[in-house]
Amino acid sequence: MVQLFYGTFLTEGVREGKPFCNNETFGQYPLQVNGYHNLDECLEGAMVEGEVELLPSDHSVKYGQERWFTKLPPVLTFELSRFEFNQSLGQPEKIHNKLEFPQIIYMDRYMYRSKELIRNKRECIRKLKEEIKVLQQKLERYVKYGSGPARFPLPDMLKYVIEFASTKPASESCASQSDTRVALPLSPAHCTVSDLTAKESTSSESSSQEADSPFSSEDGPHKSKIMSKPHTPRSSTEMPEHPAPRTVTDEEINFVKTCLQRWRSEIEQDIQDLKNCIASTTQTIEQMYCDPLLRQVPYRLHAVLVHEGQANAGHYWAYIYNQPRQIWLKYNDISVTESSWEELERDSYGGLRNVSAYCLMYINDKLPHFNAEAAPSESDQMLGEVEALSVELKHYIQEDNWRFEQEVEEWEEEQSCKIPQMESSASSTSQDFSASPEPSVASSHGVRCLSSEHAVIVKEQTAQAIANTAHAYEKSGVEAALSELEEAEPKKPMPQETNLAEQSEQPPKAPDAESAAQPNSEVSEVEIPSVGRILVRSDADGYDEEVMLSPAMQGVILAIAKARQTFDRDGSEAGLIKAFHEEYSRLYQLAKETPTSHSDPRLQHVLVYFFQNEAPKRVVERTLLEQFADKNLSYDERSISIMKVAQAKLKEIGPDDMNMEEYKKWHEDYSLFRKVSVYLLTGLELYQKGKYQEALSYLVYAYQSNAALLTKGPRRGVKESVIALYRRKCLLELNAKAASLFETNDDHSVTEGINVMNELIIPCIHLIINNDISKDDLDAIEVMRNHWCSYLGQDIAENLQLCLGEFLPRLLDPSAEIIVLKEPPTIRPNSPYDLCSRFAAVMESIQGVSTVTVN
Repeated sequence: MVQLFYGTFLTEGVREGKPFCNNETFGQYPLQVNGYHNLDECLEGAMVEGEVELLPSDHSVKYGQERWFTKLPPVLTFELSRFEFNQSLGQPEKIHNKLEFPQIIYMDRYMYRSKELIRNKRECIRKLKEEIKVLQQKLERYVKYGSGPARFPLPDMLKYVIEFASTKPASESCASQSDTRVALPLSPAHCTVSDLTAKESTSSESSSQEADSPFSSEDGPHKSKIMSKPHTPRSSTEMPEHPAPRTVTDEEINFVKTCLQRWRSEIEQDIQDLKNCIASTTQTIEQMYCDPLLRQVPYRLHAVLVHEGQANAGHYWAYIYNQPRQIWLKYNDISVTESSWEELERDSYGGLRNVSAYCLMYINDKLPHFNAEAAPSESDQMLGEVEALSVELKHYIQEDNWRFEQEVEEWEEEQSCKIPQMESSASSTSQDFSASPEPSVASSHGVRCLSSEHAVIVKEQTAQAIANTAHAYEKSGVEAALSELEEAEPKKPMPQETNLAEQSEQPPKAPDAESAAQPNSEVSEVEIPSVGRILVRSDADGYDEEVMLSPAMQGVILAIAKARQTFDRDGSEAGLIKAFHEEYSRLYQLAKETPTSHSDPRLQHVLVYFFQNEAPKRVVERTLLEQFADKNLSYDERSISIMKVAQAKLKEIGPDDMNMEEYKKWHEDYSLFRKVSVYLLTGLELYQKGKYQEALSYLVYAYQSNAALLTKGPRRGVKESVIALYRRKCLLELNAKAASLFETNDDHSVTEGINVMNELIIPCIHLIINNDISKDDLDAIEVMRNHWCSYLGQDIAENLQLCLGEFLPRLLDPSAEIIVLKEPPTIRPNSPYDLCSRFAAVMESIQGVSTVTVN
């Protein structure tokens, strides 16, 4: 543990004029978030505090310290301090500032061995930052020009002066009559003495100003004195619409434009040069640590721990990088889903929502046992060993693995069938489906009752038959293997063949006669719906009543009965082909039937689901062939023979003939479809009982899983509108309940109501908004929001105002919410026969008045 997660660092500095040096061990290295924009800035701020200047002894030494890593652990953990205590409020607060972090960080710049190089670079950066500061001050003088309180960009000011000089009055004639500059010399005879005195003083002042003015012109043959009439106020009708000079000559405006445009171009060029210098210097600072010498210790981001909420409450989850698969995985409670770097950035950087990372874990990218590319995984080694085998062994291993997976799935289904569905007590707030094993009860047709001696004999015969069949198959092919199977069948008295069609009409035969004919086997009579009564002989594989009662097995039994004549005339293989075509045709016709509101043929048989969704023909054929190879078809000689032929044909199908990944994917989709159906039916039953909280959990999961199916085709899932309708009804009922609890002002009731909002309603609203929201859903959400917003205008208690202020923003804007929904309790999967009847009962009940209870 210590070697994996702990490292050391050295602290050097001066304190109270005295140098010091300390070695310390760290596990999670703390970093401040406030005031920084990325992880490197956080580290730089943590490694350098104050100003460290090792000056001669005759100089004053400033306080400061530096930290340098002397040893880094294989797993480097950074703890981001995102919580602080607000002294004025007297409570902790979360820091939501944005902080970026890279996927690979180079730790060389923080290592003690790079101290001298880093100090030089830090000094260079300090000087460059000072240079940037000077450049920014110069730039500011251009963009904030003026001596008064209001300052403007100098280029804009020059531009506006040019615009003003170029603007002409609205009425030039009026301006010429009232404000005409007189350019003719005046004789004293035309003026009084006072006028002459005024003119002389004015002329002297004007000439002195013109001498210093850049607008004076000496290029003409003679100077002309410019005089204006005394200023007389103008009426409102004579005022121009826009500011404009009263009089301007062409020479003046040309002169003004020439100078101001040249100055403006020069100033704009100066501003651009300053900006380029600042950008170039900033880029130099950013590339200061891109030295190849400082890229020798790479650490790759491996895990990010995220917190959503405030300082006093919230939710936690983690992103972990899967090296073999090269993807990010999101670990959210019991849910593990594939993610992406974009989602990780959105949830971890912070700044936009109340969710951000609080812990980063990096691993040394150069260590071989942390590098997925350097060390091959166990699965890669296994695949390499498999590739070295012969083609026959490869096919055998792949087929054997597939059968093992099927056995595991069958075993899990058998175990789950033993778990009864338990309803919670009336005082419980959630439905409890606890697993309690039931004692097995012996029955005449549900329990294996073979003697151990008979089982041993059958196993030996089976092993010998398999060996003989394999040897014959290697030598002469399929026909020889099938003939070997027929020869290997034990020659022992078998029960008399029974016509299934006649058995449904005739009374059952006495079981004693059958027992006498077959002393080593027990025969039981079984009533199969839609088939009739048949005699079932127990053999080494036993008999599973639930499988035999399923619609799929009923169809197979009927198909075998219809193929009786073909079997008797042409043999077991021809009987299998006949029965196969009979069942194939029946299911195809069933898939073409129009579904009603009370029935869904897809629940009866997997092939109906495949037909309606146009599954590949090979997937359909293999699925049906596996049903004819089911071990429960051991009730008479005919079914046993057909079952063995089907099993032999399954073994002939190699990996090249069947895409097993595609095959498994289709069956997984059908399994998800059945799960959606069970969740929907459970949610509807709970809704009818008034258990809206438990019902909503099932309906939400049904909707989300069903949406994933519907992306592949319109017939892949159930009708979306039914789930949405009752999900909406549950939300409205729960919202009304939460509001009533809130209004009681009782601490326990208020907490319960707020928990309903936070754990169910707000996450559900987020899910609804993220999907293609319908108008009905949007209206329901607005109803719920308006209900809670109505409290804002009421005089409510202070504690209620505080609670309302905490969750109301999340209700109004759930886009920032992280979807956290507890998965509903596991329920016992129904058999196809029970599921069809349950579907019919529930659909009838929701369309009627009374509640239908399905056991």
